[in-house]
Amino acid sequence: MAEYEMQEMNLPNKEGKRILYPRLVLCGQADTEYIVKVLTRNSPFSKGEVIGLLRELSEELAFQMGQGKSVKLDGIGTFVPSLALRKDKEQETGEEDDTRRNARSIVIGGINFRADKQLLRSTNHNCDLERSQQKFQRSSQKYTPEQRLERAQQYLANHPFITVGDYARLNGLRHTTASLELRKWAEQSESNITTSGRGTHKVYIRR
Repeated sequence: MAEYEMQEMNLPNKEGKRILYPRLVLCGQADTEYIVKVLTRNSPFSKGEVIGLLRELSEELAFQMGQGKSVKLDGIGTFVPSLALRKDKEQETGEEDDTRRNARSIVIGGINFRADKQLLRSTNHNCDLERSQQKFQRSSQKYTPEQRLERAQQYLANHPFITVGDYARLNGLRHTTASLELRKWAEQSESNITTSGRGTHKVYIRR
C-alpha cells in the first residue's frame, strides 16, 4: 500500500485560491540487493548470475551513451546523456574573440531518463493508494536561502547533477518553490550552479 499527501503549490490559481496537488510519500528504497533477492526467488538464475547481468547491462549502457547514443530498453525507458563543462571551465559566450571550448573542456554531466509508457502503466497497475494521515507540509523555514545554496553545492560536490526534486527533498521545500529558487541560483554566476539539458530533461550542475 502506497500513501500520498496533498501539498500546496507555491503560487495560487488565477482566482487567487490555493491549489493542492498529490505527492507520493516514499516509504523506503528497493536497492540492488533487494531487487536481486526478489528476481532470484522464483528464477533458475543464481544471485551471482543476476548481479553479473546487471553489471554487464550497466557497462553496456555506459559504452553506448559514451558513443553518443541514447539507449532504449523496452518496458523500462530511454536513457539520454547530457553534456556539461568541466567545473574549472567558463561558459563559451559565442563572441568572436571569445575562447572556444574544446572536447577536453566537456564531460558527460548527467544522464536523463524517460520512462517507457509500459513501465508507467505497470507501476500504476501495482499502485494501491491511500491518503496519508499526515497533514501536508508547507515549505520548510529550517534553512536560510544561503544555507540551502550551500547544501546544494555540497550535494553537487558528490553528484554529477541535482534535480528540482533532489533540491526540494534536500531542503524541505515544495517542488514549485525549489524550482524557482534553483532557477535563481543558476542566474547568479557566484552560485557556481548552472543548467544542463532542456524542458523535462533540465538538471542543474556545477558551473
